[in-house]
Amino acid sequence: MVNIEIDGKQLEVTEGAMVIEAADDAGIYIPRFCYHKKLSIAANCRMCLIDVEKVGKALPACATPVTDGMKISTRSEKAIEAQKSVMEFLLINHPLDCPICDQGGECELQDIAMGYGGDISVYSEQKRVVESKNFGPLIAGDMTRCIHCTRCVRFGEEIAGVKELGATGRGEHMEIGTYVQLSLTSEMSGNVIDLCPVGALTAKPSRFTARAWEMVQHESIAPHDCMGSNVLLHTFRNKVVRVVPKENEEINETWLADRDRFSYEGLNSSERLTVPMVKTDGQWREVDWDTALHKAVGGISKLLSEQGGEQLGAIASPNMTVEELFLLQKMMRGVGSGNVDHRIGQIDFTDQNDEPVFPWLGQSIADLENNDAVLLVGSNIRNDQPIAGHRVRKAALAGARIMAVNSVDYDFNFPLTAKKIVSPAKLLQELGGILKALAATSNVTLPTGLVALVVDITVDRTHEKIARELSEANDASVILGLDAFAHPRFADLRAIASQIALLSFSKLGYLSNGSNSAGAALSGAVPHRGPAADSTALKGKTVSDMFADKLAGYILLGVEGALDCAASAAATEALKQAQFVVSMNAFCDEQIKEYADVLLPVAPFSETSGTFVNAEGRWQSFEGAVMPLGETRPGWKVLRVLGNLFECAGFEYVTSREVLDEVRALTASTPLSNEMPWNCPASLVIDAQGFESIVDRPVYAGDALVRRATSLQDVAQQRQFAIRVNQNVASHVGLADGEQALARKNDMELTLPVVIDERVPDDAVLVSCLPHGATTGEVTLSRA
Repeated sequence: MVNIEIDGKQLEVTEGAMVIEAADDAGIYIPRFCYHKKLSIAANCRMCLIDVEKVGKALPACATPVTDGMKISTRSEKAIEAQKSVMEFLLINHPLDCPICDQGGECELQDIAMGYGGDISVYSEQKRVVESKNFGPLIAGDMTRCIHCTRCVRFGEEIAGVKELGATGRGEHMEIGTYVQLSLTSEMSGNVIDLCPVGALTAKPSRFTARAWEMVQHESIAPHDCMGSNVLLHTFRNKVVRVVPKENEEINETWLADRDRFSYEGLNSSERLTVPMVKTDGQWREVDWDTALHKAVGGISKLLSEQGGEQLGAIASPNMTVEELFLLQKMMRGVGSGNVDHRIGQIDFTDQNDEPVFPWLGQSIADLENNDAVLLVGSNIRNDQPIAGHRVRKAALAGARIMAVNSVDYDFNFPLTAKKIVSPAKLLQELGGILKALAATSNVTLPTGLVALVVDITVDRTHEKIARELSEANDASVILGLDAFAHPRFADLRAIASQIALLSFSKLGYLSNGSNSAGAALSGAVPHRGPAADSTALKGKTVSDMFADKLAGYILLGVEGALDCAASAAATEALKQAQFVVSMNAFCDEQIKEYADVLLPVAPFSETSGTFVNAEGRWQSFEGAVMPLGETRPGWKVLRVLGNLFECAGFEYVTSREVLDEVRALTASTPLSNEMPWNCPASLVIDAQGFESIVDRPVYAGDALVRRATSLQDVAQQRQFAIRVNQNVASHVGLADGEQALARKNDMELTLPVVIDERVPDDAVLVSCLPHGATTGEVTLSRA
């Protein structure tokens, strides 16, 4: 620590800190444009010039380290004169666009110009003009306003790991742009909007919608992945018109994934369901709530009396709130059915009775960046959980060894120390090779059957390297992602991964589906346990069994069957043959109308209060930002009324807070643990014939809200839907790049162009499209 003085204030600060950091910590404001606490020092705007005693010239506060005894003035005549001179230079070429600029009212240049700019300029030459760039559907570029702070460039290089923006030219001829006019399409590209101190980069979807002072700001939680990113919803005339990050160092820092930033467009989709509807003689008609609720209760009651509770199933989205999920399972068990599940991205449930209370990350989100070694199993962390991917990238930049066992060689934004890229059928054997390499050097007593299980597996150098890196690390993690959850033998995969973590003294963690998988499990929205893992609760069928057994009736909460479920073909078939289906959703399309009998409009996250539990077990509550659209009602209120109409006990809630308090009381002593008993797989060999399909989940197709965000879908269209195979497979089948191919799986056919992609392993076909059948399985390939 060193002692310094800033504007007469005595401070004790960390040695080596920059003056601007010390001033910020002390609450002393120094103007700046290029400096940002999360980015490297550039010192190219010179706005932060300060006066340091015994130094002849003004120095940039962002690039001047403190020294013991330093005396600094930020408001002396010398400092102010230097800052005003810089401001004059910055304004020389800046256009007078404030009345039409989206940044007006929240512009750093406006604010600082008021304090440090002059009312007249001695510059009388022609201003520089730069042609506006098309950066794609998310970001509007007006580069005449750019002041060359390079925040956006540094963000791409240092944070996103994608060099989408760069600078060409020198001096006043310098321009910020993309390479050969490409769009900004990385999963976190929208953060340059927040970083830009002027109006050069603004949000295109919300352009010209409202001024900053006309909007109302509401705190909320992003509803798409298990990170629980903190966001601020900006509303105007009862509509969400913009979403920006709310700083939370423990979760998303100052960043936000594009999916969380721009998905709000779906809230105003033409497919919003705003009025209750019932189907009568095959025709849909709008009705009042009383009619719709009694129709739903009447149909379900008839089914229960004739066929029993085992013929009624409830399937919920993991993006629904704790309150909604708790009331759904309480109502279902109250009417005599334990068939309730939220695990729509999973197929194999054979170990569910031994699984953890909820899918925990095994550590805090912030601690991800402190790992020395990370093994990703079945995870496209960059697309599926961009904020978690950012933390892992920070770990990699700090020297951590990141390794992966995947079915696709995903384009990560961090280097991999080792990787195994094999078809889904071979994932278990590759994990077995790592486990065998660990067992050979471990002093831990091996569980029953493990040695015999891996005896025939050949250990190669990659297995040994992964095992060694995990074992030698002081802080290591084994993380299972969404591909692992969707694996047809997830239970065996989890068992092997847990043993790898155990033998290498690593943490086992899960990156689960949706924003509230943890909350759903804790709330009891699973068929084998009640709230807080209550084993005495009425038990029922898993989501896979509910579809496979073709029940007579279904209640869908926030679920669009074919598009949301891993077993999409089975879901579609089961729903179409059902006698009675109630869909509780914020959206409705023709596919839903085809199988549903009653449509109940429930509010999305922006129109209701609720709670999400993220992957680290953090409970985060939020309030609605706008009034429900049309006749839409909060889901917890609809379920409360249904519970009362079914005459279930304990549905006398007045507020959602009362529901939450009940859940918190039940789960108060729930431990954070991923420990499981050892369930030895019968074999690690999966008999796969021919080519094995891998369904690639498009980054902007994960849930109903994102699928209706038009700007995100415009980005997605730039990522070609295709059948992707490597050159070996293409040559074997006789396919050429760009040629139309026909893929057949079970009773389904799909025709798409072929893309030669060496990221795909041998014996596998990567289908890049919306969900089409089970995520894995045998597929035949031929020319169309």
